Amino acid sequence: MNQENRMLAPLTFKLEHLPSPVGTLHLVTDSQDQLHALQWETSEAALTAHLKRHYGAGVGIVAGDDTERSQAWQALEDYFAGDLHATERVSVAGAGTAFQRDVWAVLRTIPVGQTLSYGALAAKLGKPKAMRAVGLANGANPIGIVVPCHRVIGADKSLTGFGGGLDRKRWLLSHEGASFRG
Repeated sequence: MNQENRMLAPLTFKLEHLPSPVGTLHLVTDSQDQLHALQWETSEAALTAHLKRHYGAGVGIVAGDDTERSQAWQALEDYFAGDLHATERVSVAGAGTAFQRDVWAVLRTIPVGQTLSYGALAAKLGKPKAMRAVGLANGANPIGIVVPCHRVIGADKSLTGFGGGLDRKRWLLSHEGASFRG
C-alpha cells in the first residue's frame, strides 16, 4: 500500500515500552508487526500526534500485550544482549517523504560497527551536494536504532546531534564497536 493510501485507512497501532540500557524505548507497531516508531520517553499523546500527522485522524494506539511481544521488541532485546545484527530482521514502515524514506533506507545499509559522515551518506544516495537535506532527513527518522541514524557522525569522526541525546549515541556506537571522536 502506498503512503497516500495508508493515510486514508484508519489504523490501530500497538504501543510497547521496552526497558533498555539507554532508557525506556517506546515501540509502535502495526497489525503486520511492522515498526512505525521507536522513541525514548515520549508521551503517548506525542506519539499519537505523530501517527495522526502521518496516517490520519482515525489512528488509535492500544497498549501492547505483555504475553505477545512484537518482533521489534525481541530484536531489540537481542541487540542489547549482544546480537548486534538482530535489528536487521525488523520490518519497518516509517512515515515520511519519499526523500526521507530514501535516506532511511540507506541508513539501514550502514554496517554495524561502522559510521558515515553526512557527506558520505549524501554521496551514497547519489546526491553529493544534498548534505544538509540528508542531515534533516536523518534527524526526522522516527525509528531510532533499527534505522541506525546514530551511525552518522561528523566528517572529522566527531559526534553530532542525535534525537536521543549524545550520551545515548555514544553508548550505541560503543556497544557496536564503532570508532568516533568524543
